[in-house]
Amino acid sequence: MTVVLLAFAFLLELAALVAAGWWGFTLDAGLPVRLLAGLGAPLLIAVVWGTFCSPRATVPLPAAAKYAAQAACFVTGGVLLALAGRPVPAVLLVVLWVADSVLLRLAGDPV
Repeated sequence: MTVVLLAFAFLLELAALVAAGWWGFTLDAGLPVRLLAGLGAPLLIAVVWGTFCSPRATVPLPAAAKYAAQAACFVTGGVLLALAGRPVPAVLLVVLWVADSVLLRLAGDPV
């Protein structure tokens, strides 16, 4: 069961990156701004995730801080997706992440 939840968490992480990119590429701005936002926003989230949240994070954090950093990444992805005009998938992304995180904690998986 834990393997399925971890796989689902990975898919949600990818969805958050796609959401950030979607926001950037759908901005009502010139092509250079859309490219910068569409590539920069997911890159920024990926850097934060890799630095603080991944299993091989370069900056180890206490469990509560790591969970807060994960929440920040997913909420950012959700907010950006909502700003791109997709509020229902945005809420679904965050709710599914919360549910998956709770189930992982109940299964005994560390943050």
